[in-house]
Amino acid sequence: MNAVYNNNGKGKPKKQRLELTWIGKDEELKLEPRILIEDPEKSYGDPNSENMLIHGDNLLALKALEQDYAGKVKCIYIDPPYNTGSAFEHYDDGVEHSIWLNLMKPRLQTLLNLLSEDGTIFISIDDNEMPYLRVLCDEIFGRKNHICTLVWQKVYSPKNQSKRISVDHEYILSYAKNEQKLDFNLLERTPEMNSRYKNPDNDPRGPWKPGDLIANEERKNGHYIVTGPHGDKFDAPPGKHWAVAQAKMIELIRDNRVVFGKNGKAIPSVKQFLTEVQQGRKASTLLMHNEVGHNDESKKEVIKVNSSDVFATPKPERLIKRIIELATAKGDIVLDSFLGSGTAAAVAHKMGRKWIGVELGEHANTHCLPRLKRVVDGTDGLPLSESLKWEGGGGFKFYNLASSLLRKDKYDNWVIDEKYNANMLAAAMCKHEGFRFSPHEELYWKQGKSTETDYIFTTTAFVTVEQLDKIHEEMSSEESLLICAKSFAPECDDRYPNITVKKIPQMILGKCEYGQDNYNLNIIESTEEIAEDQDDTSNDDE
Repeated sequence: MNAVYNNNGKGKPKKQRLELTWIGKDEELKLEPRILIEDPEKSYGDPNSENMLIHGDNLLALKALEQDYAGKVKCIYIDPPYNTGSAFEHYDDGVEHSIWLNLMKPRLQTLLNLLSEDGTIFISIDDNEMPYLRVLCDEIFGRKNHICTLVWQKVYSPKNQSKRISVDHEYILSYAKNEQKLDFNLLERTPEMNSRYKNPDNDPRGPWKPGDLIANEERKNGHYIVTGPHGDKFDAPPGKHWAVAQAKMIELIRDNRVVFGKNGKAIPSVKQFLTEVQQGRKASTLLMHNEVGHNDESKKEVIKVNSSDVFATPKPERLIKRIIELATAKGDIVLDSFLGSGTAAAVAHKMGRKWIGVELGEHANTHCLPRLKRVVDGTDGLPLSESLKWEGGGGFKFYNLASSLLRKDKYDNWVIDEKYNANMLAAAMCKHEGFRFSPHEELYWKQGKSTETDYIFTTTAFVTVEQLDKIHEEMSSEESLLICAKSFAPECDDRYPNITVKKIPQMILGKCEYGQDNYNLNIIESTEEIAEDQDDTSNDDE
């Protein structure tokens, strides 16, 4: 694995660029566009909710979401499995990085497609892979779209049991879809910031603090005499100048906006009123534990949510709140495709955002589902709920990733999986062929459409010429139709220029990889097992 300049060395040199290479980087996955099947027994709360809890491989789930949500997700937060190194002891040095990067690359590429033009992605990571991930993200999102690398203080006192140096922080990489369209929100001003403003002269405009009227460097016409209330004369010091023109200074004095210290004999300063300053503050790249929480706090949160099966690597709710309040407004979509114990979805829900959460493991049922039910009920009992005055509401729908559309029969032939009923098959074929599944109320053959005049119809029945003629009679001259059938009469082929008839499954063979339900490369289970054996949340000086 190297950072190299790309040049094929043949003929005229191509424009070189710095990129990260590793084993398997150029292997393109042919992902099957699966459908999502709602489980009504696990869906909860408002039946019209657009929130989605998805159980299944997150790469396949992201592919399933792509058609409906491309360009619509405002904020993505992911906490992928860290490459601990211990999970790869049976590999040669360097190969483990390649495996981890092969896990991340296709997911990041799909997440980029889901982001809105003014959207942002935040990725939690530790020292093991942060440098590699930064270069990979530069390549996928564009280096110019790197907003910053946040540093989160995950523990609040050094761990004396550390081998050499106590590692007290992790990173959160932040990238925009298009940095020119990105506009982060301001954070609320702190009581400490507001406490600097006083009103010793009972100015009716309210509390203020003195601001400097002196600016650095000499400037033409930047020197003039200002007379204080006791007759004292003031001018800007040598090498500096007044920050405002003389006429403006006179105007400020008449408006009682200039003060000369407590005794009226100090160099003048301008009143900066609290009501006139920016009503908010810029976020910092340093995420200190007292503001956004720490590992010990997050561990206590998940114990309260599920004390019988404690999730190993949670993030505190306050940390996720900071990200969501920076990057979104109420009603925006927040996505987490490594949902874990459900923290991102829970926080987004309580902050009035729409959310999509994807979890491969049984955590979807054992942790995420009960936690989010309690959020809907307003009974999770966590400190953030209290500070947000969250009392419950809303809901979510629970989805499972459908099985692969095709399977091999005993003769090694590809056939349609028997789990697919007529509606499922129609929806799946829509995804495969780039149509949106939206059955017409009256015309059975209008099951989906790609445009206002281009339709698709999927059937397992034998299509006859008579049926085709009947459909053609019901079509307008500008409409076109793709028919996907298991079999059809030979005369149907090319009978009408605006009707195309294809045979399934032959028409989709080779387009993608069927029968593959897991693209986690065994990394997720390995790192979770290690995390359960290592407690990194302790603080020695509690």
